[in-house]
Amino acid sequence: MVPVALTIAGSDPSGGAGVQADLRTFAALGVYGLCAVSALIAENSREVRLVEPVGAAMVRAQIDAAVAERRPRALKTGVLGSAQAIEAVARAVRVLRLPAPVVDPVLFASGGAALLPGDAVALLARRLIPLAALVTPNADEARTLSAVEGSSLQAMRRAAREIVRMGARAVVVKGGHFAAGREVVDLFYDGSDFVEFRHARVPGHGAHGTGCAFSAAVAALLARGVELRPAVAKAGRFVQKWLARSFRPGNGRPLMGHLAPAGRVR
Repeated sequence: MVPVALTIAGSDPSGGAGVQADLRTFAALGVYGLCAVSALIAENSREVRLVEPVGAAMVRAQIDAAVAERRPRALKTGVLGSAQAIEAVARAVRVLRLPAPVVDPVLFASGGAALLPGDAVALLARRLIPLAALVTPNADEARTLSAVEGSSLQAMRRAAREIVRMGARAVVVKGGHFAAGREVVDLFYDGSDFVEFRHARVPGHGAHGTGCAFSAAVAALLARGVELRPAVAKAGRFVQKWLARSFRPGNGRPLMGHLAPAGRVR
């Protein structure tokens, strides 16, 4: 049967990030996507205009309905929007015995707009991160979650240790925001080993939705039975491949270019 993954995330009307990007990534990797929308976000590739969290009861009802249809082999979370939604998702993971999630702790939009209220960040760390198979922060999010200052690779190692101490099984600090030069370094840590996944930097200034695509790709590969560490490596190559084919739908940032099936990620 076709593997299934569930994403719980915000809706992006531009299609470049959020649930829309997750479902497109799942499909590109041969995985059928279920979804629960946790926040309505009025945004495009340039800016976030308004964020409206979906009520916790509705978030849980969507999860229940999706899981009743088909139990997912993997789970990914993105923008959750409120403390109440975080609590609802954490409770659903435990009560429904869902797979340990890939938690993309989306705290800020690319333009800097806050996507999660400050009082909910601590709850994310306390309630959802301890359930995670993998947490996928960028450098800014890693600093916020860990309270570790600095942007160096050494600082990100300290941040990764702090996030694993919160209870996550593993963390990967995405390197697009802190690695300089011609390489991007995705820093993986599973509580015992650090692994640096290095990729050639794609020219330009990135694209809208790369973080969503990365975490969704990890979840899709887990749904296909790939082990966590190689799934992280393959997800990085997936993003690099489609970032190189990015396109501009309007006057804002480019979007990931996976309009055709990606096929096997080597």
